[in-house]
Order: sequence, then structure tokens, then C-alpha cells
Amino acid sequence: MEILKVMNLKKIYGEGEIKVDNTDISNLDENHLALYRRRQLGVIYQFFNLISNLSVENNIKLPVLMDDKNVDQEHFDDLIKNLGIESKLKVFPDKLSGGQQQRVAIAKSLIYKPSIILADEPTGNLDKQNARDIIEIFRLSNLKYNQTIIIVTHNEEVALSADRIVRMEDGLIISDEVIR
Repeated sequence: MEILKVMNLKKIYGEGEIKVDNTDISNLDENHLALYRRRQLGVIYQFFNLISNLSVENNIKLPVLMDDKNVDQEHFDDLIKNLGIESKLKVFPDKLSGGQQQRVAIAKSLIYKPSIILADEPTGNLDKQNARDIIEIFRLSNLKYNQTIIIVTHNEEVALSADRIVRMEDGLIISDEVIR
């Protein structure tokens, strides 16, 4: 995972720090780093990464349950309502459409109210209206929880919904513009 490579830079160069929300994550050991990633990084993969033998409800709640914590039920209810998956909670991933699986993956990444959300083509399997709805959920989540949301996309409409666009070509930044 690229995040791990970035976080190990201090070990390679022996200096510097990586701070997120006033936490120096470059000094965390592997166990604390794993906990940090689970609790503070919401990752939305292009190919869902849902656990096939868990229901939609348990897939979404898994990151919190892994910590033996109680799920914020009000937040959970808001997520599933806003993502339009309240009728799918007892269903298993293989019975969902691609768009529904993506919505479950998004809910799973937001359940812990992470500081940072990394999203790889989060609207790639959705029609235009559902894509707009997802972007609006990201915007509301950003405002309500002060989250940084990083979206990798080839979709110009999705890119233009951002506050800042960093364009890359062949691994190099070719432009960086603030939109709002």
C-alpha cells in the first residue's frame, strides 16, 4: 500500500515527520500504525473489497467491531440512508449490483469518521445521478467532520466538484489549482 511506503520514509532517511491532526504518525510502530490506518484513514477501493461471507451491515460495521467498540448508531443510520442501502443490510455482497457494492464500501470507509478519505474512482460504477449523490455525501462529510478527501478519478465532472485539483501525468504533477 502506498500509504505505508510514505510512512516509512523516516526510517529510510532518518529525519522528518509526518503529522496528521497533530499526531506524528512517522513515529508509530507497526501495531499503532495499523490502528491509526483503520481508525483515521477511510479507503475506498475501485473494486469494493467487501467480505463475501458478511452481510452488508457487518461489512460496514467491521472496522469499529474489530476494535471492540460500539457503533455510533445515529451515524450508521445516516450513512445507510444517505447512500440508499437501508433495505440491503441483511444481504450479502454477491447479491448486490456493482453500484450497491460501491455504496457499501463507501459506508464502510466513513463509519469511523476518519480524518482522511482516500477514494480510487469512487463513482466509477455508478450512473450520473448516483455519482452526483456520492460526491454530495463526500462534501457533507467533509463539512460535518472536517475530513480531507482525496479522490483519484478520470471523470472530469467528479474532479470539478473538488476544491482543489492536482493533475498528474506519468507520475508527475503537471498542475495544481484551487477551484473554490
